[in-house]
Amino acid sequence: MNKQDLNNNSNMGLEGRFSNKIDKKLIPEYVQNIVIELQNAGFSAYLVGGCVRDLILKRTPKDWDVTTSAKPEEIMGVFQDAFYENSFGTVGVKIRKTGGNDGAEGEMEVQTEIIEVTPYRTEGDYSDGRHPDVVTFSDNIKDDLQRRDFTMNAIAYDPIKDIVIDEYNGIKDIEDKTIRAVGEPTKRFNEDGLRLIRAVRFSAEIGFMINIDTQNAIVSQSETLKKIAVERIRDEFDKMLMSNQPALGIAMAQKLNLLAIFCPELDSALHVKQNQAHSYDVFEHLLRSCQCAADKNWRLEIRLAALFHDIGKPPTKRGNETSNITFYGHEVVGAKMTKVILERMKYPAKTVEFVTKLIRWHMFFSDTEQITASAVRRMIVNVGKENIWDLLDLRTCDRVGTGRPKENPYRLRKYRSLIEEVMLDPIDVGMLKIDGNTLIKDLNIEAGPMIGLILNALLEEVLEKPELNTYEHLTKRALELSMLPMKQLNDLAEKGIIKKKDLEDDQIAEIRKKHSIK
Repeated sequence: MNKQDLNNNSNMGLEGRFSNKIDKKLIPEYVQNIVIELQNAGFSAYLVGGCVRDLILKRTPKDWDVTTSAKPEEIMGVFQDAFYENSFGTVGVKIRKTGGNDGAEGEMEVQTEIIEVTPYRTEGDYSDGRHPDVVTFSDNIKDDLQRRDFTMNAIAYDPIKDIVIDEYNGIKDIEDKTIRAVGEPTKRFNEDGLRLIRAVRFSAEIGFMINIDTQNAIVSQSETLKKIAVERIRDEFDKMLMSNQPALGIAMAQKLNLLAIFCPELDSALHVKQNQAHSYDVFEHLLRSCQCAADKNWRLEIRLAALFHDIGKPPTKRGNETSNITFYGHEVVGAKMTKVILERMKYPAKTVEFVTKLIRWHMFFSDTEQITASAVRRMIVNVGKENIWDLLDLRTCDRVGTGRPKENPYRLRKYRSLIEEVMLDPIDVGMLKIDGNTLIKDLNIEAGPMIGLILNALLEEVLEKPELNTYEHLTKRALELSMLPMKQLNDLAEKGIIKKKDLEDDQIAEIRKKHSIK
């Protein structure tokens, strides 16, 4: 039977057709070699799961999974550098790859990657709602595919024979942008509660909609999520936040009753009305703020801060009409609530500290005329120099989340300008490669007013020609200056002070011009 016959035959059984959906050039040679070695040893082998889904989507997979008819001991016999340390049959095969030069005498850098190779298997009951009680190895790829979570992940591909096995119409669901459970969805989620939030995470990551029957099963089985270790939920939550559409994922988690289980504080923000400064309720405002951070490709910690920055509003809300609603102290309450949430989800202590600090100080605005350098200095002290620009980024997210057209208004630009001005490295004699102690101890120049005059005179020269700022030149020049009459030395020092002031004024003018501030 030729390739065209295979494509035209709709009753082929397992090996249903050659693939015209997958670009083999996206599959690294070392991955194909694993399949080749297993097949040469007499076993069948396929790529399976998320990597096949990504290949169909024309995306380069982050991870590669191989499934085979070989048992763990047989897999270990095929590959010299392999290890088997679990009860689910997965063997890790170490692949050594050469990259670019590592800088050591031109030698090529060697990297190690682990490719997971798993036997076809069937699974027994899931008593703990997460792991199968019994794993049985199989000789049939069909047994392996039927245990998978979603149809888009239940596709096997043989890159050597270019054959795809798609028992559950996963390719069609990928084409239709649909997430659908394999077989009976209620059973799938009852087996493993993590699949509930994985469905939502996939929706946010790849922009697929969840099939209605699968949605209904998620709602009916949502309590199963309580059986899952919080670290695993956090990992899925992080992937959701780091996707292109975190707002979509969180909204879907709320709709399907998952958010109320793993983050009830955020769920309670739904329908909490705000004052006239906002276009949306607290929940939508938080989602839009988080989405802004994602749209700007900012890191996880900023996205977390954007998502939770107003989490303290529901418990601090006073008033019912948009004209009289207030949330006094919500930033303080919100920081405490966020600390509880992040610690409950077992985020690292540094993440908790950073996110809660931004939330605590995110309400730093005042009237434009009251924005002073001293106020900005206090803000920098509160949040730390290393965090100040992140705080401004959070404010951008906050503003976008209100629905206002300008994300960078005059007031915010003035803050940015003043922050840069306050944080400018000072232009003073401290920039010199020598100091007063050098003049007194090394050059035996008498302590007194002359020391300051000499340093300011040297500063004028260095500001004019930075290349003169060396110990050798400055010590030689200092001795020359020490021999001058005091009036001449005083004139040279005054030039240094004027030059310093002019440069500072120029720097501030450039900063204000950059931010369109007068």
